[in-house]
Amino acid sequence: MALIVQKYGGTSVKDVDRIRNVAQRIKQTVDEGHQVAVVVSARGGVTNELVTRARELAQTSDPKGQPDDREMDMLLACGEQETIALTAIALHALGIPAISRLGSQAGFKTDTAHTRARIREITGGDIPDQLAAGKVVIVAGFQGLSDDGEITTMGRGGSDLSAVALAAGLKADLCQIYTDVEGVYTADPRVVPNARKIEEISYEEMLELASMGSKVMQARAVEFAQKHDVVFEVRSSFNHNPGTIVKSEAPSMEDVVVSGVALDKNQAKIAVSDLPDKPGSAAKVFKALGDANVIVDMIVQNIGRGGAANLTFTVSKDDVHRAVEAVEKVLSEMGGGAANYVGDIAKVSIVGVGMRSHAGVAATLFSILADHEVNIQMISTSEIRISVAIDLADADKAAQAVHDGFELDQ
Repeated sequence: MALIVQKYGGTSVKDVDRIRNVAQRIKQTVDEGHQVAVVVSARGGVTNELVTRARELAQTSDPKGQPDDREMDMLLACGEQETIALTAIALHALGIPAISRLGSQAGFKTDTAHTRARIREITGGDIPDQLAAGKVVIVAGFQGLSDDGEITTMGRGGSDLSAVALAAGLKADLCQIYTDVEGVYTADPRVVPNARKIEEISYEEMLELASMGSKVMQARAVEFAQKHDVVFEVRSSFNHNPGTIVKSEAPSMEDVVVSGVALDKNQAKIAVSDLPDKPGSAAKVFKALGDANVIVDMIVQNIGRGGAANLTFTVSKDDVHRAVEAVEKVLSEMGGGAANYVGDIAKVSIVGVGMRSHAGVAATLFSILADHEVNIQMISTSEIRISVAIDLADADKAAQAVHDGFELDQ
């Protein structure tokens, strides 16, 4: 008998029929003699609908109005609460004892950063006792309870993080992430039709792909899995085919120079002009962004002239308002400069642990893009990743060209 944590995303529980399908899959695992804890997301589309309603209300008197973060957490946590109850009810109908638990009841303790809380501790609550009593425990993903007793949420894709953290906290034998795709692919199959499923991938590669725009897994969930050595499998909830195993790096992985291509269309470029050209100016800008919980990706600073410099950086589209507001405030305190939202961009990234030991990868990437008349606006790199910012209109073309250029379909 194994203890298995399964996570089902929004598309897997989108309607009554899909929830029944999930319940049947859980029943099959129970019938095999295993203990099962399940983490579920809100039904597909529910979170977006709630966000839209909140923004419409917040913008009634102010076109730039943003809903209060604390109230957004209170609102968005409702989506998962609905799903855990429906899933438990579906299991009851199949004769499987089951009980639902909110994130707070499952012992997810977080910091106080509403809408993007970080897990401080996972106690598991009474889940071990419920499992020992023969019940399936259905846990609301994406949510927890802060140090001051407030409901918090962990950002988009937070149910992945909940599942991995629960698996670590319960010392589960297996963690399965069920989604609408059969695993991790060399690129998004919806953009690159000839993308190939990867059988195994390292935490590092998966983390880079997730951070660079791959929609399969939340980056923080992969980071948590790596830190706590939680091996997990990404697989489809619509069939029984093997998925992709994500684990520590194996020597054979270095033989592959590039493992995958990630495409992120949810990026925006912000320009800071006339920044005082003196030590500490950039530090103040990025400290303000950090304090506002804005994650910055690419950064370019021009050489200062006439006592002023220009700075350009990219953030998620969702953080544009927060970023501009934070930078404008610190610029005002510094006595000069302006922050402007320049426009939306796309980011194409190649990832592979083999890049550590192979030369010429960047040259190949840039040549491929040049051959397809794709202009590079910004570049950032890590030891196993190269990312370029390009025009949004070139996004799909660039992803396909890079995938083909590195022969990732082979």
